[in-house]
Amino acid sequence: MGDMLKGRVAVVTGAGNGLGRADAIAFASQGANVVVNDLGTSHDGRGSSHDDADRVVLRIRSEGGEAVANYASVATEEGARSIIQQAVDAFGRIDILVNNAGVIRHQNVDAILTEDWDLMVKTHLYGMMYCTRAAAGYMKNQNYGRILCTSSHIGLGFAGQAGYSTVKEGIVGFARTVAREMAEFGTTCNILRPIAAWRGIGPEFKNPKVEVHRPEDVAALATYLVSEAADHVNGCIFEVFHGHVGIYVEPPPVERILTKEGRWTPEELMHAVPAELTRGRSRQAFPETLPDMFRMT
Repeated sequence: MGDMLKGRVAVVTGAGNGLGRADAIAFASQGANVVVNDLGTSHDGRGSSHDDADRVVLRIRSEGGEAVANYASVATEEGARSIIQQAVDAFGRIDILVNNAGVIRHQNVDAILTEDWDLMVKTHLYGMMYCTRAAAGYMKNQNYGRILCTSSHIGLGFAGQAGYSTVKEGIVGFARTVAREMAEFGTTCNILRPIAAWRGIGPEFKNPKVEVHRPEDVAALATYLVSEAADHVNGCIFEVFHGHVGIYVEPPPVERILTKEGRWTPEELMHAVPAELTRGRSRQAFPETLPDMFRMT
């Protein structure tokens, strides 16, 4: 057992499997008391069960840590409030919130089902907002908090993932503003774009290059970012996978600029944009946004 998070109280949503599970176990191993939240659904949001959260709690307790299970849905205001309230009731405070719960459904843009879109938005975006809103007041009052949000490289653009891309980049925008608002209250908010093999990964990604990347590879960075030692790290986006930690430029830089005196005309831009801004690009040449290991063959 370490002591980086000794005495701290953490809530991890979607902690029954994958990244959330790894975070919850890692936090407990560093002394945190953990609320293990998981609705117990499949990766695509079907069904519910207490089993996943219970197994993680048993694992933490068997290793000498402290944890309680929570089975509420982050996608409802009442559920999200109950998660944060359970941390306060069980352990007296809330210091750390990891917004990790999510579901994924694969559809091309012309085949998106409204109910699937709604499910992803409610789980990822409403869930993040509901939980953060419920925790923020406590963090302000105690002048301390750590919020960590799980985004994805898929948010940068990936065929068949319009819904998932939308919610994952929505997470980034929300977290940037939370970072600005909460800084004066001793609270940070950061974002992870992790890569790790998980239970919902499709057959197109089943290869050794992907399987080597485990949720536990991500949990080490998560643990540092929610610790007191990371007090100076706020509003940052990190890329993390096996043996790799990177940070994105914030805000994204403008690559090239066209300038002139006065207003551009469409005719002028018809010539200037291809010559100066989009030279070498084509409809088919939109760059792949995922690292090589995740590129579809």
